Amino acid sequence: PLYVKESGGGSVQAGGSLRLTCTITGSTLSDNVIGWFRQPSGKEREGLAAINRDDDATFYVDSVKGRFTISLGDTKNTVYLQMNQLQPDDTAMYFCAAGALYGGRWYGLAAAPHAYNFWGQGAQVTVSS
Repeated sequence: PLYVKESGGGSVQAGGSLRLTCTITGSTLSDNVIGWFRQPSGKEREGLAAINRDDDATFYVDSVKGRFTISLGDTKNTVYLQMNQLQPDDTAMYFCAAGALYGGRWYGLAAAPHAYNFWGQGAQVTVSS
């Protein structure tokens, strides 16, 4: 089995930064895409960014472009989400997930929770004004 675990959440003031880490264990790299999602309290889970471990290609939703950066660690079993210019609206539980997304248009499913097979427990991010 494959496991993913988030770390690095916490509390920060508006305008601040946090870096989340997703650690993948038991991976055979067949689940080639790692995505970051968030779910504010009482709202639906939304995709933020994803990275393809086969070629390091990245995907971002418009709302986080220019503020969030997704990247791979050296072993490709660690994925980071650097979050800058955080605002209170960014307060949510943040999840990473692993999925097998292949083909030239993998990014069409990159923000879709149903496309991912393995999920972590989440890390809380709280941004105060």
